[in-house]
Amino acid sequence: MDKKPLLYVMLSGALFGISPAIAKLLVADISPVALAGLLYLGAFIGLFLFTSLRKVTASKALARTTPLEKKDLPWLAGAIFTGGVVAPIALMIGLTVVSGFATSLLLNLEGVATAIIAVLVFREYAGKRLWFALLFMTLAGILLTWSPDQGAINLMGPMLIVIAMICWGVDNNLTQRISNKDPIQIAQLKGIIAGTTSLGLAVLLGMQIPLDATILYALILGSLSYGLSLVLFIKALEGLGSSRTGAFFSFGPFIGAIASILILGESITWLLLMATLLMIVGVWMLLTERHGHMHRHERTTHLHAHGFDLHHQHAHQEQQKGSHSHEHTHEEIVHSHVHWPDQYHIHDH
Repeated sequence: MDKKPLLYVMLSGALFGISPAIAKLLVADISPVALAGLLYLGAFIGLFLFTSLRKVTASKALARTTPLEKKDLPWLAGAIFTGGVVAPIALMIGLTVVSGFATSLLLNLEGVATAIIAVLVFREYAGKRLWFALLFMTLAGILLTWSPDQGAINLMGPMLIVIAMICWGVDNNLTQRISNKDPIQIAQLKGIIAGTTSLGLAVLLGMQIPLDATILYALILGSLSYGLSLVLFIKALEGLGSSRTGAFFSFGPFIGAIASILILGESITWLLLMATLLMIVGVWMLLTERHGHMHRHERTTHLHAHGFDLHHQHAHQEQQKGSHSHEHTHEEIVHSHVHWPDQYHIHDH
């Protein structure tokens, strides 16, 4: 089993995980809607600079990716609306009333939402360990809505963050359908469209946008936590499938929780410790899940970037090394091995 997707999703999670702590500092000086737009514009700018440099230094690498096609646009449009516009706005507003530590832990619910949608809507396989993990992580989310000083459940801020996680869960599943296409192209389109939409909305509504270093900080944060993180996440989606990618992404929120303590100086209460423990148990159950059985691959011809793995042992007209992209045919095969519900293992159980 290829381990690269695991590295991709953990780096993606770590980059995204640190964003709530820094965004909480920025949202004090700029409206949540404007900040959401700047984060995605930062993602676009960062990736634009990267691709421009790549064209100059390594033009041959461009041949390794497969560009988007017309049939991919509905999936992309849905992902941009849910994950690029609605989710970040809801998260930024939620940050104004929820601590950075609690917000970071609540980010784990994106994995919960992604997995449930993947299983119920897109028919990905879910074992018992996955459902138990989701139970633990959901209980942790409930604990994080409780305000012990008031003796009551405080729903407004946490619910906004939950809405953001559900929207990103939808986004992840839609993006998984096109995850074998150029991840940088997907991230750039998402960044420029979502960024201009949210920032334009903030301007039309007359929201606060200070013309100072706050804008630069937001763009830098967006280029790393939303741009580079998204590219790595899409690469992981291709190799792991939606439910597992969303689950392994849960590594990031713990990095974010630590960042909240270091950056924001937030204290840890017994309630937060209980929620953290439940989240850790849930993530551990997901990380230790194994899935393998006899399954059939139907004959298919398609185009995408790939290497020389178990499912890509076909002949080439010219010598190829490493990752490359071309139209190729998979002959029908029946075999058994440990696998994820990725692009090549969407089958009944």
